[in-house]
Amino acid sequence: MTYAVIDSPLGKLTLVATDQGELAGLYMEEHRHRPPLETFGVRDDSVLPEVVQQLKEYFAGERTTFDVPLALTGTPFQQGVWTALQDIPYGDTTTYGEFAASLGLVPGASRAVGLANGKNPVSIIVPCHRVVGSTGSLTGYGGGLDRKQRLLDHERADVLF
Repeated sequence: MTYAVIDSPLGKLTLVATDQGELAGLYMEEHRHRPPLETFGVRDDSVLPEVVQQLKEYFAGERTTFDVPLALTGTPFQQGVWTALQDIPYGDTTTYGEFAASLGLVPGASRAVGLANGKNPVSIIVPCHRVVGSTGSLTGYGGGLDRKQRLLDHERADVLF
């Protein structure tokens, strides 16, 4: 594994690459569930150039979806949640309850969905920021609620980076 650190409007982002060139992690500074840096391998800021380009386009308002190879490591349930997150359209939000129901889960499964959402290793690209509380309130985000709000505002074109 290797990793790169890039600048973004949200601060520095750490991109973790597999040996096959897949994106395995995208972490913000002070990310809640960020693994220790020493587990990311050797730093090489030239890795994942396509990811870097697509993130630049996203922050510039020129990209609404991502098309990069991902290597997401988690339980089958977590992986299912992370895959489904990618179907939430740019600029839209859904609640944890609505999201759980869309997955065919029983009422009350929103907590399990929230826990899986919180462990998403590839923030922004797997858009966990698009899931909000039942009243539309911001709840939990590994990168911090301020960044979650900024991402949502960016996607709604209320505020440009």
